[in-house]
Amino acid sequence: MLRAFLIELAIYAVLVIGYFFLVLHFLGEGLHQLEQRHRYTYAGVALLLIIGQAVILENITTLLLRILRGRSE
Repeated sequence: MLRAFLIELAIYAVLVIGYFFLVLHFLGEGLHQLEQRHRYTYAGVALLLIIGQAVILENITTLLLRILRGRSE
């Protein structure tokens, strides 16, 4: 059980770091301008990005763990 948790934690950490750099690269300037000009809209967009990150990365992690468990059994 601990092994599965550590594997999931490692996969999730890599995905979160990758997500961070993708958002920074592709949306960084736009988000910065939005934050400077329209703070409430920026807050809403930021919340949507956080929720989207959680849902998408959880689904990817679950899929990867199913694939890994299928190979090990």
